[in-house]
Amino acid sequence: MTATGSEARATEAQASPRPEVPIVPLKTDPRPAVPSRFRGDPQRTRRLARPLFLAARDRSVDEGLVDEIGRRMMVRDEVGAALVAAMGRVPEDPERVTMRQLREALAAGGVDAGAPAALREFFAAVTPDPGWLDRDLVERGARAYRRLGRSRDDALLILGLIGGYRFGGPTELLVATGALSGEGAMRRLGETQAWTHQVSRPGGLEPGGVGWASTLHVRVMHALVADRYERPGRYDIAGHGLPINQADSAATLGLFSGAALLGCRALGRLVPREDSDAIMHLWRYVGWLMGVDEDWLFDSERAQHHFNAHILLAQGQVTPNGARLARPLVDGLREERTGGARARLHGVWARERVLSLARPMLGRQSLHDLGLPVRPPWLVPVEIVRNLVETVVVVRVERGRRWLEERSDRRYEADFVLRLGDATHGPRDLPA
Repeated sequence: MTATGSEARATEAQASPRPEVPIVPLKTDPRPAVPSRFRGDPQRTRRLARPLFLAARDRSVDEGLVDEIGRRMMVRDEVGAALVAAMGRVPEDPERVTMRQLREALAAGGVDAGAPAALREFFAAVTPDPGWLDRDLVERGARAYRRLGRSRDDALLILGLIGGYRFGGPTELLVATGALSGEGAMRRLGETQAWTHQVSRPGGLEPGGVGWASTLHVRVMHALVADRYERPGRYDIAGHGLPINQADSAATLGLFSGAALLGCRALGRLVPREDSDAIMHLWRYVGWLMGVDEDWLFDSERAQHHFNAHILLAQGQVTPNGARLARPLVDGLREERTGGARARLHGVWARERVLSLARPMLGRQSLHDLGLPVRPPWLVPVEIVRNLVETVVVVRVERGRRWLEERSDRRYEADFVLRLGDATHGPRDLPA
């Protein structure tokens, strides 16, 4: 029956002449499908990704996922881009969004019906809550995240910031913007710590809460940077991808969750499954607020490790800008402490302890690639013993868990005073 039907249609088509249809040339996007940095150093990235494949218990590479990561290096946050476009309208335009309107809406946790359409659409994208959100689990995740303490800070600094400089693309944008380079390195580190603290504070991610508002603030700031550097001649999009894209945003989010947990485990912290799941849920919600594509938001540590491994496979070569960012950050740990001999000694200790922990976390070759000195991992056994005591003995009672959270908060506040001048700062104010 199928063959007969096909023959009949073919005969009918031959008997009926086709109408003349004008040929219109297709409009082509001048940008490539993926940037040239995509999979630019496959042998190196396979070596770097091996520990993550082991953590995810993967035996094979999902080539489709790697290709999709490359494609989304060319995809932006369209919701944020639409808001920024409205912020650029002429002052007389009633649909122009002002900084004052944005700040008031962030503080209030939403907008009223009289707000400009772009502002209403932006907040409609982040409210109401997604159906999968469990706010009690978010609060448990925030407490568990604070209990990770200094090990979390070390993992974020070494695996997140310093380790992220091993690949081209985002490093070029950071150098172009002046972020995390030169004298501003330690201030930017303090701002990142402040944001991390705000999203993990009790009630911080409630609409209008300090962590909720700060996260959306960062999203708009990223959209402003993207708008500036997507303009012709400002950034090598063909080589690096869009300046702030979905792939790099998802990769950054994975550093705060999966990479932080993996680093803490490597330093001897025992993280029970219920804490891991709660922390992942916390950062899944943060990623949703940030505009990361929802299919790249994960509720399990294993799924995040699987994704992070493929993110590494998609990366390119190290560039000279990696060292330009890494060295000021590491040296700044020593130089930010000024004053008497005790302060200077404390600065030397801070730098040396990070270099000691970086040796097993990043490896000798990565440290060489970033122009950093290689130190023996002499501090690792000490950290492992201390963390085992805390996570086997101290956390067994509620009072011990509270003590760990309060100690983490005190360390955060001390770092804010050191790097930002007081304990109240968050991400830098949006430009007017």
